[in-house]
Amino acid sequence: MNIPRIKVWSALGALLFLAAALPATAAEWPSWRGPGQDGVSNEKGLVLSWSLAGQNLVWKDELTGRSTPVIFEGRVCANGRVGDGPLKQEMVACWQATTGKKLWEYRFNVYHTAVPWNRVGWASVAGDPETGYLFVQGVGGTFLCLDRAGKVVWQRNLAEDYGFFSGFGGRTQTPTVDGSRVIVTFVSSSWGDWGPPRHRLFAFDKKTGELQWVATPGQAPQDLNTQSTPVVATIAGERQILFGNADGFVYGVNANTGEKAWGFQVSKLALNTTVVYDPATSTVFAAHSEENPDGGPLGRVVAIGISQADGAFKATEKWRYQVEVGFSSPLLHGGHLYVIDNSANLIALEAATGRELWIDRLGTVGKSSAVWADGKLYATEVNGRFHILEEGPDGVTSLSDVQLSMPEGRAAEIYGSPAVGYGMVCFTAENGIYCLGDKKRLKTPAITAATPAIVAPSTSPATKLLVYPAEATLSPGQPLRLRVDGETPTGPGALASPVAWSLEGLVGTVDATGQFVPDPAKGTQIGRVVAKAGSLSGAARVRVFADLPFSEDFESLPLKGRPSYLLGAAPRFEVAEVEGAKVLMKTPAPEGIHRHKTFIGPSSWSGYTIEADLMGVQTGRKIPDVGLIDSGYTVDLMGAHQQIQIRSWESELRASKDIPFPWQPGVWYHMKVRVEPAAAGAARISVKVWPRAEAEPADWTAVHEDPLGILSGAPGLYGFTPSPAYFDNVRITRNAP
Repeated sequence: MNIPRIKVWSALGALLFLAAALPATAAEWPSWRGPGQDGVSNEKGLVLSWSLAGQNLVWKDELTGRSTPVIFEGRVCANGRVGDGPLKQEMVACWQATTGKKLWEYRFNVYHTAVPWNRVGWASVAGDPETGYLFVQGVGGTFLCLDRAGKVVWQRNLAEDYGFFSGFGGRTQTPTVDGSRVIVTFVSSSWGDWGPPRHRLFAFDKKTGELQWVATPGQAPQDLNTQSTPVVATIAGERQILFGNADGFVYGVNANTGEKAWGFQVSKLALNTTVVYDPATSTVFAAHSEENPDGGPLGRVVAIGISQADGAFKATEKWRYQVEVGFSSPLLHGGHLYVIDNSANLIALEAATGRELWIDRLGTVGKSSAVWADGKLYATEVNGRFHILEEGPDGVTSLSDVQLSMPEGRAAEIYGSPAVGYGMVCFTAENGIYCLGDKKRLKTPAITAATPAIVAPSTSPATKLLVYPAEATLSPGQPLRLRVDGETPTGPGALASPVAWSLEGLVGTVDATGQFVPDPAKGTQIGRVVAKAGSLSGAARVRVFADLPFSEDFESLPLKGRPSYLLGAAPRFEVAEVEGAKVLMKTPAPEGIHRHKTFIGPSSWSGYTIEADLMGVQTGRKIPDVGLIDSGYTVDLMGAHQQIQIRSWESELRASKDIPFPWQPGVWYHMKVRVEPAAAGAARISVKVWPRAEAEPADWTAVHEDPLGILSGAPGLYGFTPSPAYFDNVRITRNAP
């Protein structure tokens, strides 16, 4: 895991009045679509116009952002990107809401991703008024829980622990807080039965980061990049998570258990927009700009009716409207459904029928989602335009249209949506964060203590048994205390009999209290710890990694198999036979990208050296890249470029280094990579590469320092394989003191 850099301003004293948690109110905007998850605020007295010269501009501060801020607990918080050259990082910050005084800023490294610099900070932050916590999902898979002072409460490496895919497209989902859970969603390829790539939901305990459940409602993703943020709704008494999937479906998933309730195909390709739910008509509204399942022109807005009969949910189409809405999420208010298409046309539809009411042009590129507040529509356009509009029977009247520009004269890009709270409208742009309002009417928000929810003991019989944590990574002999909960579709459920524990695929012991201890002598293994109570059963997935040194020569594995403990190996890595020995082969992809990583151990490992034999095979004019991963750094033996490249960030090549190194396809080489601390938080990456048939050289081939050191992370194997590449004799050892 990366070692983050944090800056905390002396303004922490301004946080004292925020010590008590504030319940979410209509005056706040704790999530990117607002308190009702529909883009609507009940705030009154908002401004009708503003200017960059200062009219109704409450405050502005430096920020390079592309997401939507949140407003809660007297704070405005947002994320973005910061730094230049080798100091480029992702960041999140909070300001005192009505003064703009910066309270703190937290920076963290970007790695294991091909996302370009201008797409960093894609997902919006999510606030939790109960705890005051702020949740941030970075483009490379860093998932953070920060407290009121900007300190890390807990964090997860979604790439190294759960197989998070992060491609060049950069689309990243915003977290959603629901009760005791915080939910993130992404396409992943993990291990075991979660090995095949799927778009999954991950529900974590918001206070501890413990994984509660994982839902896999869909089929193979049609695009690894998708940004549909989950929303929460109660349908027929059942709490459900509604979201657009990478397989083109909209799904409803039970919020308590992660079980799929219903699904409806909207597109042939991945969905990027967030749905909106109308509880009055039990209708889900979704939009996209890709191929439709039944053909025809691209794109569609669809109204999906959700009904329940005999305990089963059914999704049916109510109406459709043809338009390309690929990124903007629908806004529902007063019987109207508003969407912004890809060409920045604001369209009003009758929510009950889909009848077009009017169209108004906002600009040329539509990415953000419109907001309704105080009888007005607030909307942004990518080319730096911020609109305040008033709706009439035949369309909208422009009350304000402000153009933002960069110092060099071009438009300042705006991708995020407005957020409304405390009498202000706030948004981020490429050239700053802005909060608009009438300064004379602003008041410091009163903070009141939240009353913790009390969950009464359940008398309803449980229909599902959940085991917590849902997944864990251990060392041999390390104990793990597991617990169980009985759940029903509508809340907690009572278990009718005591819990009995057993092991599947694991060697060790599990006692009557749910404490599992993996056998110290067994070493690396995977499996499940199973709990049964009457007819119900549940399980926790467990990977156990032998203490270092670790070695793998693949000889005990079947051909076309793969080590079961590898994360993200399916379906591109498999055991093959070369020169009478079994090795691990990285195959070319039949379609799509040839670049893949697989991770061997947990993200918590640090202070180690990884080494292995590597070989690339030339096919025609194609020569692969093949390499190793140590603590977030990829060391790549590049075939076409005949060089070694040390990097952490594939597209940006922040603090990377290229070393000329002629090497021959069809020849085995041995690579050794070591990462260790250097001065002032930097990391030193040392690399040796030599022909396997020769003796190890005394000197390192290259030594490189990164000023923003990544000093822990899972080891792994890397390949870019338009033609095959091979790995053998992998070994991981502790660095000498």
